[in-house]
Amino acid sequence: MSRRNGIIVSAEPRGRFVEGTVATGQTFYPGMLVQPDISEALQGGRHVYELYNADADGGRPKGSPVLVLENYLLGKTMTDPYTAGERFFGYVPVAGEEYNLLLANVAGTADDHTKGEMLIADDTTGMFVATTGTPETEMAMLKETITDPTADTLAWCEWTGY
Repeated sequence: MSRRNGIIVSAEPRGRFVEGTVATGQTFYPGMLVQPDISEALQGGRHVYELYNADADGGRPKGSPVLVLENYLLGKTMTDPYTAGERFFGYVPVAGEEYNLLLANVAGTADDHTKGEMLIADDTTGMFVATTGTPETEMAMLKETITDPTADTLAWCEWTGY
């Protein structure tokens, strides 16, 4: 479950690194997807970000989707959260790159996930879940099998883009 010790698994990432502030009342975990909240004023010269919201702009997030990274400057790990008002580190993903993404544990379901399963970002949680129907924006593909998770789990994935 997960690969290496960071969210970015690819050896030479080609995406864009960003920083921002966590929106009021929200908590971000590394491996989840967020988007800029353009309605908020800049803080420290950076945008405020909110959890992924597919309904923001015709089924797509406003602005570029951003993966939350671990806070390596403070020695934090992939499981340490960012809380409201904190500066966070993020990354704009690129198709073909590999990441550890936060796979949501959906209560009351047969939660086994097979290698090759396509994932979508869950609206308003920013975590990833198995494709639930059509049309869906399948952003990532699992590169490992996850069996009976009892909590949200970081999983090795490949970004497919939109």
